[in-house]
Amino acid sequence: MSATRGWCLRLKAQPDFRVDLGGVLPARLAAMTADEVARVEVRHGNERLALGELFDIAALDGVAGESAPELRLDGDLSRFDAIGQDLDGGVLHIAGAVGDRLGLSMRGGEIRVQGSAGQLVGGEMTGGLIEVTGDVGDFAAGALPGSMDGMRGGTLIVRGKAGARCGDRMRRGTVVLHGDAGDFLAARMVAGTIAVAGRVGAHCGYGMRRGTLVFAGPLPAVPSTFVATHQDIVVFWTLLRRSLAYHGGPFAALPVRAPRRLVGDLAADGKGEWLLPG
Repeated sequence: MSATRGWCLRLKAQPDFRVDLGGVLPARLAAMTADEVARVEVRHGNERLALGELFDIAALDGVAGESAPELRLDGDLSRFDAIGQDLDGGVLHIAGAVGDRLGLSMRGGEIRVQGSAGQLVGGEMTGGLIEVTGDVGDFAAGALPGSMDGMRGGTLIVRGKAGARCGDRMRRGTVVLHGDAGDFLAARMVAGTIAVAGRVGAHCGYGMRRGTLVFAGPLPAVPSTFVATHQDIVVFWTLLRRSLAYHGGPFAALPVRAPRRLVGDLAADGKGEWLLPG
């Protein structure tokens, strides 16, 4: 058995084809020796390749059991997909860009990326935390093609921008977006909370059925299918504002006064809400 709390995998060179890192998880690798880690096979195009052929492998300081299992990935991993897919515990640190499906269907643990990520970040996740310091691609916190539900729990924090359809079919959980959002933000959203500090693209809230969208930055153009209400949300706003302030930036400066509240999309169930402070 391994006596380390985790491993650091440093990329040797860019692979010829895309690599699927699904199944390469902190808890699984922490129970292995260095030789066993090096022999773990991953899909490389239509073939399988051992981790030892792709990465230099080194043990992390610390003793197993003192803290949660940890895995560090170092290098430009923009050609590596499914990093942290199905993660249910432990900590995954990535220094560099990553490919598609980061944290897809994860259930617990933490993923922290110093860089940008591709499509479907946090898609259909049910728990845990993902933080990306750069941008994310389309369908972040969204649903896979043919699936009815997107993100179902947990927290996704994006320090940069998000592509189109962020939060598509989102059912539960929290998305905190510090930058701009592409078209169709929160489209077909069922529940959960999205807070955005940047500008939003066209068709924001299209088909939105329920859930909450907080605009901490530039106010959006309001479509005709959203209407103002005068419901008392002082208590709800106080709690929500405090929870968002933890994320800093514009979210720490949200006003104490309850925001203007709109509901829609009236073309769907019409029970989604937009909160427009200021």
